[in-house]
Amino acid sequence: MVNSDMILIGFGGNLSSAVGAPTATFGAALARLESAEVVVIARSHWYESAPVPVSDQPLFVNGVVAVRTALGPEELLSLLHQIEADFGRVRHTLNGARTLDLDLLAYDDLVRLEEPPVLPHPRLHERAFVLWPLNDIAPDWRHPVLGLTSAALLEKIPPEQGIRLLKPNPLEQNGDTA
Repeated sequence: MVNSDMILIGFGGNLSSAVGAPTATFGAALARLESAEVVVIARSHWYESAPVPVSDQPLFVNGVVAVRTALGPEELLSLLHQIEADFGRVRHTLNGARTLDLDLLAYDDLVRLEEPPVLPHPRLHERAFVLWPLNDIAPDWRHPVLGLTSAALLEKIPPEQGIRLLKPNPLEQNGDTA
């Protein structure tokens, strides 16, 4: 398969893993992706948001990356699930707290409504914690079903979906994550 132009992966987590807090886990997961020949071409800021649906669990940290890879959607999703498991993700409660959540948000303009992975991600257009970081890296990205850009989708998000930009630490400002 030929490398794709706009593959989007959502990052989320609200529990520490063996490598540390969510941002440290994200850095290690990004390194794992790149070691599997998934090239990160853009990375959003990290954001902090309340759990969706509302619950008493810790706040989440979220972000989005754009990647290129020769892996097809099924193989990429399998890799994402393996990386989640390697960083302590246990799938036991729907929408529960987790060390790492990697969502395949979009794979070019591919539309798949039934077979896994469903593409684009069925709820990406409803969630501030996806659209704010997506807008950082691809404000002109167009939802292949709705036909709206990420910037236009973001305008439709209700203000009660609170989200705030996390200030980068000094190492991240220099491009380092360790």
